[in-house]
Amino acid sequence: MAISNFQEKLLFYTKQKSLISSKLSNIQMQQLSATKDTAAKQQAYNQQLQELYYDEEYGYGTDEYSEMLLELQNEHEFELSSLNAWESELDLQKENLETQLNEINGYESAWQKLLLTNIKNDFVYGGISGK
Repeated sequence: MAISNFQEKLLFYTKQKSLISSKLSNIQMQQLSATKDTAAKQQAYNQQLQELYYDEEYGYGTDEYSEMLLELQNEHEFELSSLNAWESELDLQKENLETQLNEINGYESAWQKLLLTNIKNDFVYGGISGK
């Protein structure tokens, strides 16, 4: 009877590990998306800077250039700070899930040892595992 309880507990931990691994995969995909978004925003910002610099009406050397440059920089910094906050949140979630996974691995290992000990005792003592 005890062996089946140990096996049931091990199956529970296997299911938990699977769920956490799935969540980790999802977070890693979101991190990839955040990195891609950051690169795209940086590329767009660089393009806008270049266009502003060479703009005939508002380009480098005009009075409006400094104002438009400052506005462009502020928008870019805001977008990057939002993406960085999202990435930080994802990192925290990932660390929490990895901690949970490590705990479950520890529990699973302990239960496997108990199961093996119980099986060994059953063979040594002729099937009486309660003593």
